[in-house]
Amino acid sequence: MSTAPLLASAPTKKIALPVRVEPKVFFANERTFLSWMNFAVILGTLSVGLLNFSHDNVGQGSAIAFTVVAIMTMSYALYSYHWRANKIRMRGSGGFDDRVGPTMLAVALVAAVIVNLVLRLVKEGEKKGK
Repeated sequence: MSTAPLLASAPTKKIALPVRVEPKVFFANERTFLSWMNFAVILGTLSVGLLNFSHDNVGQGSAIAFTVVAIMTMSYALYSYHWRANKIRMRGSGGFDDRVGPTMLAVALVAAVIVNLVLRLVKEGEKKGK
């Protein structure tokens, strides 16, 4: 019996095969973009509602905070859409997910809610102090 392997391995050579990108990948990217834009429009609507129906500085400050978060959300959605579309077009391998962007937007949204709460509590404290 021979000690040589049955199938001798050939020298390692990479073979370039074209990668087929299915249309559903592009549509999934567009769906994700539209979902983020929907969220941004809801935040913008919230800020416009705060701006129109609040007649004090607290409402205006909160409206500005929510408007900034809505603009950040729109910017992130556009950036991530183009980044993913470019990566899909170039047939890039690897993950298309982003863990930092949504986390930062969630932190900004919580910060806007906290600003609203703190401003409202300070305003109520000033009313009771008078």
